[in-house]
Amino acid sequence: MVHYEVTYMNLKLIGAVMIIVCCSGFGFSLAARHLDEIQCYKVLIKILEYMSWELHYRLTPLPQLCRQAAMHGKHRIFTVFQKFAAELDNQVAPDAYACMQNVTNRTANLPDSVKESIMELSECLGRFDLEGQLQGIESTRNLCFAKLNDLEKNKDVRLRSYQTLGICAGAAVVILLI
Repeated sequence: MVHYEVTYMNLKLIGAVMIIVCCSGFGFSLAARHLDEIQCYKVLIKILEYMSWELHYRLTPLPQLCRQAAMHGKHRIFTVFQKFAAELDNQVAPDAYACMQNVTNRTANLPDSVKESIMELSECLGRFDLEGQLQGIESTRNLCFAKLNDLEKNKDVRLRSYQTLGICAGAAVVILLI
């Protein structure tokens, strides 16, 4: 009879640990997503600056411009622009916006706010004259800077809060169940 009680207590303890680990993992994954979104914006801003310089000084055609911008790193945002260039080359869709929409829909784990910024960019690419495209790139770049500043504001406190809330939520659930 004593052996049964010890096993039951062990199961309760294992269950409690699993709940805390799962809830903590959720909090830590929220923090990781926040950091990933920051990194996506940094890469996107880098690409936008390159595109602006390249268009301004060399008048590079859009598919080639996107391909060249994609050569500067291995992040998935670079991959988006590489796939976008392929879509433009193959003329899969009638305009740049539709091509970018195809690419972003097939790209996994792209934060929604970053997708929105990329789609805003694609509305002006290949659609207007040089000055209009440069203004569109600059407008998207400014929007990305604003979103990046919002994400970076109190970043350490926010990340710690996500992690702490995950741990505390797990502990609260365990207390309620035991």
